[in-house]
Amino acid sequence: MVFNSLEFLLFAVVFFALWPLFRKQSTARWGYITAASFVFYGWWDWRFLLLIVGSGLIDFWAGAAIQKFPNQKKLLLGISLFGNLGSLAIFKYSVFVATIFDDLLLHWGHTPYFVQHIPAFALILPVGISFYTFQSLSYTIDIYKNQLKPTPNILHFFAYLSMFPQLVAGPIIRAKDMLNQLNNYHIANSLQIWNSVKLIAFGLFQKTVIADNLSFFIDSAFEGKTIYAGGLYWWTVMLAFSFQIYCDFAGYTNIARGIAKLMGYHFRLNFNHPYLSRSLKEFWTRWHISLSSWFRDYVYIPLGGSRKGLVLGIVFIWITMITSGIWHGANYTFVIWGALHALFLTLERFTKWQKLKVFKLVPFLSILIVFIQVVFAWVFFRSDSLYQAFSILEEMTNFPKFNTSFLILYSNNIFFLLLAVIVEIGILIGWNSSSLTNNSKRFSLDVLWVSLALVLIVLFRGEGKQFIYFQF
Repeated sequence: MVFNSLEFLLFAVVFFALWPLFRKQSTARWGYITAASFVFYGWWDWRFLLLIVGSGLIDFWAGAAIQKFPNQKKLLLGISLFGNLGSLAIFKYSVFVATIFDDLLLHWGHTPYFVQHIPAFALILPVGISFYTFQSLSYTIDIYKNQLKPTPNILHFFAYLSMFPQLVAGPIIRAKDMLNQLNNYHIANSLQIWNSVKLIAFGLFQKTVIADNLSFFIDSAFEGKTIYAGGLYWWTVMLAFSFQIYCDFAGYTNIARGIAKLMGYHFRLNFNHPYLSRSLKEFWTRWHISLSSWFRDYVYIPLGGSRKGLVLGIVFIWITMITSGIWHGANYTFVIWGALHALFLTLERFTKWQKLKVFKLVPFLSILIVFIQVVFAWVFFRSDSLYQAFSILEEMTNFPKFNTSFLILYSNNIFFLLLAVIVEIGILIGWNSSSLTNNSKRFSLDVLWVSLALVLIVLFRGEGKQFIYFQF
């Protein structure tokens, strides 16, 4: 069940129609959220509910046991890590690991063996498993670090873990943020309702108008269904993908945040104009904030962060970024994607190029450099194989092959790339304008944006595509 579907519209109507009957009493509220979320998640395949229930039961038990038996908390945390990461490894990484062994066998002159002996279920990736696994783990880890008290009510825990707006593609919410909110019932006021309408409308615009209308142009390029090549063509493709993945994922989280607001709850900002970052470090404070902060708090800082000197700090960056790459997908391409970000962050930390006077005088230059780095890395993120990625990079450097005829054939798609850039800049200028300190002017601009977004959704809705991050 996806947000941009008739099934979800009917689900949401029923959920919010019945919500006032359950929200006042704690147990009823938690039970209703959990039941509705299980219906939402089980719509794809009810069998995968066993995974989220199993993951949740492990961490609910581990959290309670850590408080009761503090002398055994390392063992109990280990059980939580093994249970969660073990299921993730089986379903997401078993085929990849088998592929690595087969590649080694081929390198040594032997016949591949492992992939064909992996059970069939390993080929099926449960939707959202990477998200709810990290969310469940953070509950146990925070209890282990004495930053959170375990909840004694299992429905309270599962209402947090399975809350349907963010269940399958984030944002990754923290237990210490959400459990307290779930302790009370909230009736959205008029301002919250209006803010939720804005988020949902703009999220649907990003997804259905921008991301979905760019997909044909991008997919035809990566699937080899085009006669075009050369530097200009592939740079345009990668620019389109950069905005496709941004609008697709930011669109999902905007819708999720809007739905949560209608329920009376708050999810933190997950995207903050990342392509306007002046350093790659800043980019990772603006892109998929809930995931980047998760890796910061549960991987980078526990390793030692920047406290153990420059060299070890760089090593920890590499470990964190490559782990982030592996989290995104079981493929060599994601490992390289993470390694590239680690490399760029390393160069940034050693050279401090972004602090040079020229970049302070002309901020656009630093924004452009960071954006080019991100686009360069996206090549590996989107490619199906290392061979394809390196072939595309070779084409991107083939500037003499300056064929512009594709601009005519794909003019409809490229129009939406230009629209994405214009909207991004327009929102930034409009929302930050000093002339909008007057609330009535800001409200008028909001009404204009929402009205325009709705009109564009009706007129230019693209072919419905599954959200990109569902595959993670």
